[in-house]
Amino acid sequence: MSDLIDLLQWPAMAASLLAAWLVGSRSAQRRMLGFRVFLGSNVLWVVWGWQDDAWALIVLNCCLAVTNIRGILKNESG
Repeated sequence: MSDLIDLLQWPAMAASLLAAWLVGSRSAQRRMLGFRVFLGSNVLWVVWGWQDDAWALIVLNCCLAVTNIRGILKNESG
């Protein structure tokens, strides 16, 4: 199981890169998708960090998740 969780770092990285690309879009729909992909990558990083005892990474991704939720809310209202 540990080996499978260890592999999560690669989709987490890919999702983070894709999300950053989408968030930089002029299209509101793409930006919203980017924030949602970022939230998915936050979950993947937390799962990976948990099994590796990477507490700073877990805290960072929890904080980033809050900023991504803020991004979603700001994009919905404006």
